[in-house]
Amino acid sequence: MLIHSASQLLTLAGGPQRGKELGRLAIIENGAVLIRADKIVEVGTSDALRKAYPNEVMLDAAGCAVMPGFVDPHTHVIWAGDRAAEFEMKMAGAKYMEILAAGGGILSTVNKTRAASLKTLMDETRPRLQRMFACGTTTAEAKTGYGLETETELRLLNALIFLNDEGPLELAPTFLGAHAVPAEYRGDPQGYTDLVCNEMLPVLLDWCSSHYSNSFNSLPFVDVFCETGAFDLEQSRQILSKARELGFPLKLHADEFDNLGGAALAAELGAVSADHLVKTSLADISVLAGSKTAAVSLPCTPFGLAEKEYTPVHQILEADGILALATDCNPGTAWCESMQFVIALACRAMKLTQAQAIAASTINAAQAIQRADDLGSLEPGKQADLLVLSVPDYRQLGYRFGTNLVRQVVKRGIVYSVEGKISSEGG
Repeated sequence: MLIHSASQLLTLAGGPQRGKELGRLAIIENGAVLIRADKIVEVGTSDALRKAYPNEVMLDAAGCAVMPGFVDPHTHVIWAGDRAAEFEMKMAGAKYMEILAAGGGILSTVNKTRAASLKTLMDETRPRLQRMFACGTTTAEAKTGYGLETETELRLLNALIFLNDEGPLELAPTFLGAHAVPAEYRGDPQGYTDLVCNEMLPVLLDWCSSHYSNSFNSLPFVDVFCETGAFDLEQSRQILSKARELGFPLKLHADEFDNLGGAALAAELGAVSADHLVKTSLADISVLAGSKTAAVSLPCTPFGLAEKEYTPVHQILEADGILALATDCNPGTAWCESMQFVIALACRAMKLTQAQAIAASTINAAQAIQRADDLGSLEPGKQADLLVLSVPDYRQLGYRFGTNLVRQVVKRGIVYSVEGKISSEGG
């Protein structure tokens, strides 16, 4: 299939973008992209590629912008129930960690999720994935973390495998058994830390050998919520070190509410990403930016909490860091499935340009899940994941919000309208 007549073809060629380089879109005017099976074969001008491939099945972009599919590198998209009542409490002045300490927050969702069957978890999560896909997310990281016991955490991971196999949205699972200290270990976070290290992670490794390899090429990420009231720096180190010893790639929640040194720990241990980073110190930013660990900002979280402080993205860029954006889709602080809204919020709250936010949502976001080699840009050899927007200028992203500017999604070379699948053969 040849997609042609794009007003702007945003290729984002050249790999992940560090520091002040962020925002290099590598645009081809009147662009075209040739797809064979599920791969990109060639990009160029429409005139050149239509002349070179006159007999190809054609998809006319009709003067609209075409770009890579969004990659969402941090979500908690699988859970049961909701926490609408807690939002009302927050708006009345209750703090997030106060609600958690009272048995609400994450622990409230844990109770509902533990009671949910595999089918219920899939049925509640599937519409969220469909909304993500309709808004242009073609690949999303997805964390467990609402089980906080081995059996339920594996049930969540199993549901993610089934949902990934259903498609079309592609998932990159993360094991987050260390999301919070469960009620049965209240007052004994070290006891639960030891359980994660000595039981959960070894069982997970055995489980993956028989359940996981048919759907994914690598083990799931292992993540920890390094935060006051959750897991301190040494407990986070213990869990991540054990995970690394077993061969799992690493991620880390860090510095959402307090600067505990999590960002520097993530860099030290070679984590793929450190996420949140609202309270990260300049010293930790320097360590993080000097590594290959991506800094993932989640602007929907402070927005959802009605907070005024966001990730210091310009300090990260000044230090030459790799900045990515994500939704943090979750039931407590940021029930948002739209990377388009994330871009709009990042432009307003953190003063990124549209070009910077787009790069942070595509090629850099792919880097944050170890997929920059095959996702996040439109280059020969990469997976054919791209968006046909309904507008001619990429700058409409970020400028507009509260509406969906995606006309069509192409996932692995198959064309979908935002209403449902349509035939790639019919153009």
